[in-house]
Amino acid sequence: MSPRNRTGSTSAGTVVAVIADIMAVILGLWILMYLLDANRANDLVRFVHDAASWLAGWSRDLFTFDAEWARVVAGYGLAAVVYLFIGHAIADRLHRR
Repeated sequence: MSPRNRTGSTSAGTVVAVIADIMAVILGLWILMYLLDANRANDLVRFVHDAASWLAGWSRDLFTFDAEWARVVAGYGLAAVVYLFIGHAIADRLHRR
C-alpha cells in the first residue's frame, strides 16, 4: 500500500472519530443542561436540545422509567455511548488500512 493511501485512511479515521466525539459531547451536554435545569428560553440551550433530540431520535423514548430525569439520562446517554462505540470502531478500522 502506498503511503498516500495510508495517510488518507488515517485522516478519514480521525474525521470519523472527531464527528463521533462531537455527537457524544452534544448529547452529554444536553443531559447536563437538563439535570441542571438550564433555561430553555436561552438560544444555546435550545440549540443543544434540538441537536440532541435529533441525534437521539431513535433512543430518546426507548426507556419508560417513572422519573423523567432517568429517561433523559438513559435515552440520550445510550445514544452517546452507541455513537462513540460505533464511530471509534469505524475510525479504528480506517486507521488499520
